[in-house]
Amino acid sequence: MEVARELNYRVDKNAAGLRSRHSNTIALLLFEDSSTDESQINPFFLSMLGSIARAAAASDYDLLVSFQQLSNNWQGRYEASNRADGIILLGYGDYLNYGEKLRALDEGGAHYMIWGPTIEQHDGRSLGCDNVSGGRQSTEHLLSLGRKRIAFLGDNSPGFPEFRARYFGYEAALKTAGIEPDPSLQRDAENSENAGYIAVQSLVLGGADFDAIVTCSDLIAIGALRALQELGKHVPEDVSLVGFDDIPAASYVNPGLTTIRQDTLRAGAMLVDNLIGLIHERSVASALIEPRLVVRRSCGGHPR
Repeated sequence: MEVARELNYRVDKNAAGLRSRHSNTIALLLFEDSSTDESQINPFFLSMLGSIARAAAASDYDLLVSFQQLSNNWQGRYEASNRADGIILLGYGDYLNYGEKLRALDEGGAHYMIWGPTIEQHDGRSLGCDNVSGGRQSTEHLLSLGRKRIAFLGDNSPGFPEFRARYFGYEAALKTAGIEPDPSLQRDAENSENAGYIAVQSLVLGGADFDAIVTCSDLIAIGALRALQELGKHVPEDVSLVGFDDIPAASYVNPGLTTIRQDTLRAGAMLVDNLIGLIHERSVASALIEPRLVVRRSCGGHPR
């Protein structure tokens, strides 16, 4: 030890990892997203990234961050090459496009966790928000304010199971209130401000009668807000508006955006803990995290 100190010896982590077959590194793969700047990272996932990084550091793991490239062999690129012991997949990407990649990970015995849809065939490998509950909370709040003609903005196709689950919550809340969902009030929208803007233009210019909007993300809601304002609609006097995620910008737009907050701190910690459990061959269960409504001025009523 004295000689080691004199020679300023340090353990080569990569060499030690080759012997132990553990790199003590987690790979975090992000889907590229249609955001408002050139980063192509959904602002919601920036807070998720921070909480995952803190949780990884607390468990003495490094974090390798990269965009998900569908052309890559994820297991070969990270686990098989000993660059990472496990993988976290983060993003709103189309599930149908990357389903084959997940099956390849399963067949290769890879250690991975998905944030997003809780898919039955990947039991124990997924963690997500209770999106049905979030959609229901949004709609119930609008109904409590006396809104009856509630539009829904978000891609409702099987390829977007998170958005679809939010639609199911919206639909369930309407039916509980004795209101049959009106297909003419639903518009597909991907996760971007531009998609929200175009969807509202389609509703208004198409003559749709609506007094509130539930959206699948804050980005969609912010685009919807701009379109409503440009078309002469007052928020919340004419139309109440609800987002989803509670990104930082939600509290700064005018009026402040009522939204569904996801617990990113808890989500990041659970993703890392569950992945480390899988790496060490422990049993891990999939789970849903309950979101909560954050009321601001875009709905009217009393913000809190």
